[in-house]
Amino acid sequence: MLQLTKDNMLYGILVFLWTEYLWEIYLAIRQFKKARKTKEIPGSLTNIMTKDTYDKARRYSIDKIKFGFVKDTFSIMLTSVVIYKGYLADVWYFVEDMNLKIEGEVAASCMWLCLINTIQTVFDLPLTIYYTFVLEENYGFNKQTATFFAWDRVKSYILGQVLMQPISAMVIVIIKYGGEYFFFWLWLAMGVITLLLMTIYPTVIAPLFDKYRPLEEGELRTQIEALAASLKFPLTKLYVVEGSKRSSHSNAYFYGFFNNKRIVLFDTLFANPQAGGCSNEEILAVLSHEMGHWQYNHIGKNLLMIQVNLFLMFLAFSLIFKSPLIYQCIGFRAGLQPVIVGLIVTIQIVMLPYNALISFCMTCLSRRFEFQADSFADNLGRGEALSSALVQLNKDNLGFPVYDNLFSSWHHSHPPLLERIAALKKSK
Repeated sequence: MLQLTKDNMLYGILVFLWTEYLWEIYLAIRQFKKARKTKEIPGSLTNIMTKDTYDKARRYSIDKIKFGFVKDTFSIMLTSVVIYKGYLADVWYFVEDMNLKIEGEVAASCMWLCLINTIQTVFDLPLTIYYTFVLEENYGFNKQTATFFAWDRVKSYILGQVLMQPISAMVIVIIKYGGEYFFFWLWLAMGVITLLLMTIYPTVIAPLFDKYRPLEEGELRTQIEALAASLKFPLTKLYVVEGSKRSSHSNAYFYGFFNNKRIVLFDTLFANPQAGGCSNEEILAVLSHEMGHWQYNHIGKNLLMIQVNLFLMFLAFSLIFKSPLIYQCIGFRAGLQPVIVGLIVTIQIVMLPYNALISFCMTCLSRRFEFQADSFADNLGRGEALSSALVQLNKDNLGFPVYDNLFSSWHHSHPPLLERIAALKKSK
């Protein structure tokens, strides 16, 4: 029988990482080939999408896949080196050697996380800049100035640290002092934090990055309120977010619990002779789709699935995190087992196969929910307007409408455009 050693575990971790990477590259290559050879507009779109728009969307898709190749390859190489060379442990030792000013595992773990996050932010920055100011800029999507981008990055970093430090400290305390069933208390605490962040994010955090204003009085507001009233949708606020300062991509969503729902429309969603956008009827169709999610309680079902998955992950972590091999294989000396390191390595790497399976199942479930929400809008008599809106949004966002089936099944939580249009037509 093969004896498990720290070297075997190290190689096992690297195999997990590279297997996932090669699988993603394989799927991307399939989609790359699909985009390269599909040069003609699909028959169902010939009357509603120009050849110029289709060609531009095709080039945009190909360029994003190429960028993905570079980004994923850089990421796997960097991660492999960090793990193989034991750099995670080196950062920990650096924290320990800071003139003894950092005392206790909680304080050391928070400092370690801060340094790791800072290093990762620095390494990610060049690719983020290229994606924003080269790739997105080339296709007319980027609207950020260098100053706006820099300030956005600074705010994101500071906010991340402000949220991460107390949550991490709480997690460590629960794991160390929560007893045999700490995984239950950890799961309960994270569930409460998740709901709290979902509650405060739209009203406290999101406005730090984008400006929100109430939708002005007028025909569209009246129509949205009438639609909500007819479905008994508990609409309390209607907002427009100035997404155009960041990007020309469009979106719409609602948030809030119980009888306090709020709808947010991106300003890029509105009809614009130069930038596309949707008509009022198309916007109402999109919101009918969103209200379909509410009607079928898709958000609640997703939250339930996420919480069940989180519980299982914490349970698995509780069974294996005390193994010294987990820590020694990534460079920690015998006897040193920081629980935050064990949590990250276990959840993000050791459980990679499980995470991939759950992600695929959640993607399949999400696609089912999207079809249900489309059907709900169609039953309200808005199927034709929804099809038109989907096409318009696809054109505005330069979405390439042709996908490899395996790539799409694995990655797309929202069914591709052609599948959704076909499903809406089939219901007629």
